[in-house]
Amino acid sequence: MATISWSRSEALMEPDARSETLVVRIGAITRETDEILKFVLVDPNGGALPGFAAGAHVDVHIAPGLTRQYSLLNPPGEGRQYVIAVKREPQSRGGSAAMHGGLAPDDLVRIGSPRNSFGLDHGAAHHLLIAGGIGITPLLCMAHQLAATGGTYTLAYFVRAPELAGFAEDLAPIARAGRLQLHAGLNAEATIAAMAGLLARQPEGAHVYTCGPCPLMDAVGELAKACGRDLPVHREDFTALPLIAGPDLAAFEVQLAQSGEILPIPPERTIADVLIEHGVALDTSCEQGMCGTCLTRVLGGVPEHRDTFLSEEERAAGDHILPCVSRSRTPLLVLDL
Repeated sequence: MATISWSRSEALMEPDARSETLVVRIGAITRETDEILKFVLVDPNGGALPGFAAGAHVDVHIAPGLTRQYSLLNPPGEGRQYVIAVKREPQSRGGSAAMHGGLAPDDLVRIGSPRNSFGLDHGAAHHLLIAGGIGITPLLCMAHQLAATGGTYTLAYFVRAPELAGFAEDLAPIARAGRLQLHAGLNAEATIAAMAGLLARQPEGAHVYTCGPCPLMDAVGELAKACGRDLPVHREDFTALPLIAGPDLAAFEVQLAQSGEILPIPPERTIADVLIEHGVALDTSCEQGMCGTCLTRVLGGVPEHRDTFLSEEERAAGDHILPCVSRSRTPLLVLDL
């Protein structure tokens, strides 16, 4: 049976690392498609940037209270630049619209140091990379790293139409190596059939990595399970769950272990909102349960997880919570704050 691994940050082991930021200069902005811009970020003084491994992403601090996560797509060996790509989303909550309309070459931007929430398993016999749309970005980086280290891989890229593919320069060496499969304009049934065929042909010991729209990633997971053998699936999720709070939810209380203070959490408020309102030092970023910035240890009670950051195993353990979206199944939740 396939095992599914959601993206997860090293924040569980190194909570201080996620607070590091640096200022970079936009070295270039190029248009990949009508919807996608590519940004090259460099050190303002021409120096080297902190290293990263395939699958890493950076937090881009676009404006006060507006931070978004973007995967690095360039080869990890390029120590003097980070390359990200941003798709203009019609339903943008401000991030993609600001990146497309508010930035220009030579602008300075504050970003977080790279965090690897989607790393390669170098013990895998083969790596199947399945991308949907803008989800190609971390998988491009993986392909570059595997090519440099001699790892075997196949990159399957699914797009709605050929003109929406983009990244021709980045894909060229992958195509020349015979590692690229471009699937453009397939309907849902044909997409499922193509993915099922790819998964069925994987050798023993292969791992699958997928990033893109949730329906595509969900389908990859289900198809991998249907193969009837161990086919580990790793996925990166930058999409929030639709419901985080509302009047139909139950109220509960949060106790701060360090002071003993107990705070009521009404149905229409998040834990993070209440904590910050009461002066608790809690770092937040995406406020959608995706990035892990607000990850907090749970000392008592049972969390109701509504994030896309924690793995299934971490959720079952119940000893951490993302207070920006998650709630409590018990009347009292004790946090290590």
